[in-house]
Amino acid sequence: MSLRLSPTPRGARLARLLATEQLRAWGLPLDPAALIVAELAANAATHGRVPGRDFGLTLYVVGGTLRIEVTDTRGDRLPHTQLLAPDAESGRGLVLVEALADKWGVAPGLPPRKTVWAEISVDRSPGNRAPVGPCRCGTGRLSS
Repeated sequence: MSLRLSPTPRGARLARLLATEQLRAWGLPLDPAALIVAELAANAATHGRVPGRDFGLTLYVVGGTLRIEVTDTRGDRLPHTQLLAPDAESGRGLVLVEALADKWGVAPGLPPRKTVWAEISVDRSPGNRAPVGPCRCGTGRLSS
């Protein structure tokens, strides 16, 4: 699944909802993937926002690994985890991604883009066969 969304709170919520529906269609568990999508999309809409430039969400499965990629147009603002005060009201998104994902990172893209990605192991038993490789759908509709 690959789509472009507006860099707004609404776009971030839509990313989570569409990813959830795609995971269901593929027969994959929603947790922790839906939480990771929510955090990465919220970061793209908050910290990677450039008015008029969408962010991208791509999900695909290779072997037993689900890869989540969120691409924004603020390659100059690289994400990082940080130590926070216990009463801090924000700033825990990447700490959650780090705790939930098997691994995560940042890849530079064509300027001015960057992609924040996370990978998690998924059940590949006979009843849980997801497509291999990305599913492309430039219209914002889900495909599998």
